[in-house]
Amino acid sequence: MRILVIDDDHGMTDLLTILLTPASSEVLTANSAPDGIEMVRKHLPDVVILDLVLPQMDGWDVCRKVREFSNVPILILSALDTPGLIAQALDNGADDYLTKPISSGTLIAHLNKLVRRSALVKKNNPLVENNCT
Repeated sequence: MRILVIDDDHGMTDLLTILLTPASSEVLTANSAPDGIEMVRKHLPDVVILDLVLPQMDGWDVCRKVREFSNVPILILSALDTPGLIAQALDNGADDYLTKPISSGTLIAHLNKLVRRSALVKKNNPLVENNCT
């Protein structure tokens, strides 16, 4: 499984890399929204972990931009836990939403669920691909 983490906090991307590497084949990181969007295009991850609070554009904008060219599952991982913000993230293209802090086991279980669901959709509909480009 290839996971892309988009978060401007280098400590968080480092921590997630350490936590997720044993459970996946590859963890990629981007510390800015534009870099993250480009990495989705270039590396075709199986799932994206996205923070909502980013300096150049927020996570909602990143979701919308990624949805213009890809169906990759997006999991929001944020300290923001207001129900309206969660609904807004899901309405803007996110597939799941978890709040920090979270146990690594729960995070991995949610990632596996998203990847399984995505694989099932592709299997049942060969025209649906991870990337629409």
